[in-house]
Amino acid sequence: MTYANILFDIRDGIAHLTLNRPDKLNSFTVAMHLEIQAALAAIRADDSVRVMVLTGAGRGFCAGQDLSDRAVSAEGEAPDLGASVEKYYSPLVLALRNLPIPVICAVNGVAAGAGANLPLACDIVLAARSASFVEVFCKLGLIPDTGGTYFLPRALGTARAMGAAMLGAKITAEQAEQWGLIWKCVDDLQLQEETMNLARHFASAPTMGLALTKQAIYASSQNSLEQQLALETAMMRELGQSHDYREGVAAFMEKRAPQFLGK
Repeated sequence: MTYANILFDIRDGIAHLTLNRPDKLNSFTVAMHLEIQAALAAIRADDSVRVMVLTGAGRGFCAGQDLSDRAVSAEGEAPDLGASVEKYYSPLVLALRNLPIPVICAVNGVAAGAGANLPLACDIVLAARSASFVEVFCKLGLIPDTGGTYFLPRALGTARAMGAAMLGAKITAEQAEQWGLIWKCVDDLQLQEETMNLARHFASAPTMGLALTKQAIYASSQNSLEQQLALETAMMRELGQSHDYREGVAAFMEKRAPQFLGK
């Protein structure tokens, strides 16, 4: 497939997906959504992929929805924003969460609106020190979509989530790290190197175990302790039969580096 709004390739077990509308701060259009859907489908169909990296081209990560792609006026017909969320944004969040591989997001600049919440659907988020997160929805009379009302209170607590969502104040990358919204804030010039070091680590890691770790941690917010312990039991039973567990134990006993296959 030819992509006009994203850059996408797979090499050395790493899927690279870059939002590529830098002149529009990588804001979302329907065309971009469709290309991302196709790229994620390609990742799911390719067993060689062990990790995915999501980032943005140019000086921003993503400015959210391109309002000109669904232009409205005060006097015009009201759009069905629910349909847009249901058809594009919500499936995107779920697709990232359900990928059976680690998903790294490198936030290289401003992340606003849906662009501020999209990284929170990923598993590991790195942000350049100059990056920021802004929940601009309140300035348009909207609520934080793209999982914002789910992710923010879980990451920040109710007080900070309310402040972020109802005031639309900028959260710097350093604040985001301190508040537990992201994994790590790094210097701008180090973002690409840090991201690729992490991607290469995951590309040679025991992918099946990481996939179930991801699944278990995300399930914990909905489960009771008893349910989570039962889930851990089932997953450990499954992983005990995996090649990578046997390889990890053998490598430890033989004092050598393991050669994981991701299965």
